[in-house]
Amino acid sequence: MQSPLIVRLRGVCLVVGVLCASLSGLAVLTAPAAHADGAVSGGDLTVAQSLGARELSVIVRRSEPGPLRVDVVTHTGTAPGTLTLSAAPVDRGGETSSGTVALGAQPGPYSATLHVDHAGPWELTVSDGQRTARIPFLVAARIVTPWERAAYGGFFAAGVLLLVALATALISKRGWPTLIPVGALLVALTVGATGAVLSGRAPQPRAAGSLLDPTSGNIGNPYPERDLPLTTNYSRPPVNLTVRAGRAADAAGTEVQLSLSDSATGRPVDDLLVTDDALLHLMVVGPGGRFWHRHPIRVAPGEFRVELGLGEPGDYAVAAEIARRGGGVQLLRAALPVGGESLAGSTDPGPLGSTTLTVTDAVAGEPTTLTAPFGGAADLQPWLGMLGHLIAVGPLPEGTATGAAAATAPVWAHAHAMLPLPALGTQPPDETVAAYGPNVAFTFTFPLPGRYLVWAQAERGYSVMTVPATIDVRARAQG
Repeated sequence: MQSPLIVRLRGVCLVVGVLCASLSGLAVLTAPAAHADGAVSGGDLTVAQSLGARELSVIVRRSEPGPLRVDVVTHTGTAPGTLTLSAAPVDRGGETSSGTVALGAQPGPYSATLHVDHAGPWELTVSDGQRTARIPFLVAARIVTPWERAAYGGFFAAGVLLLVALATALISKRGWPTLIPVGALLVALTVGATGAVLSGRAPQPRAAGSLLDPTSGNIGNPYPERDLPLTTNYSRPPVNLTVRAGRAADAAGTEVQLSLSDSATGRPVDDLLVTDDALLHLMVVGPGGRFWHRHPIRVAPGEFRVELGLGEPGDYAVAAEIARRGGGVQLLRAALPVGGESLAGSTDPGPLGSTTLTVTDAVAGEPTTLTAPFGGAADLQPWLGMLGHLIAVGPLPEGTATGAAAATAPVWAHAHAMLPLPALGTQPPDETVAAYGPNVAFTFTFPLPGRYLVWAQAERGYSVMTVPATIDVRARAQG
């Protein structure tokens, strides 16, 4: 015959087992599927690059330690060839991974797989053998949220306490000491089940590195806000822009060299964020009204390069749009005089659309709707994360060379036609999706009356189309 102690022990085990199964089942049933590696910490990174005559979109797919997929999207007119890609850590020692991408004659995505072995700041280099673009990116840590830690810790503690309860029941001559580890077991089990439920339902933490510089060591911190003061949009001194024209690497074009320096310290500015799928948006207006929208490659901290076909002597108006970490978007402007000796190459700004803008009554200080009917089917692709881009420069005085007038124009604006918002938790569409348009509408308020030069841009078939227009904005009626 079994002793009362053994019978009691079996009863305790049965009760505990039923409770464990019930709470574990509750956690599974009430919690949606969770990510095995913890919180999602960022999405794909897309960076437009004007690498020589090639217009590329480099997409670093969501990266954590392990295989790293990189897609290179080419556009119409991109020459076939081989690019060399390399990923190297910035913060500490680690392995450098390299690979190649063979670009075909057809535009579209071409892929390579590299490898990253730890979380932190990395640098991706893209080289065509003559030029090398350097793209900073962040490898996210596999973050475990406090709720997940509570779930893992609670269930682990419950398993240990179950063994303690069994041992206590066997050793103790009285029954009441067994209730102590059993009670602690139930508490641990409740904590674990609660953590399991909350880990699937609680909002995910902000991706590490989104508020602070990734080199600050917060890559593994799921809640970087707690280390920040109440004001997180730190003031940044204005950036000084220096623009020069020189000979291209292959001596077949004109290379525009841009240097960014901090106006307070004079040091190179290397804390740029990727905004609208580029580290730097360069907009140039030539003496005769030709327009370029390019994305120079970063060759060193604060140094960017791009090749343009400056085939006309005179003054070129240059505007560079950047965003500093914690400092917001800045629009830097400069004039670039070009003489006959610098005229080499003929990098075309791109095809001009055969359509014209439809504009509502343009009145200074009142919203104006500008619609670009690109025609065809609803097959426009996202470009730089947007459906369309609108650049407006003015007001321009009559009888003045376009480039010189644009360089001193009081208004330079870069507006967008937005894409539909993606479903919650899904990745926004990239250039491989062709399902929008064909009409692209922009809303913009011209602040001053006068004559403006306007360019609307959208992408179809991996080709960026540009529609130029001149708009006269009248003054608002007084009264």
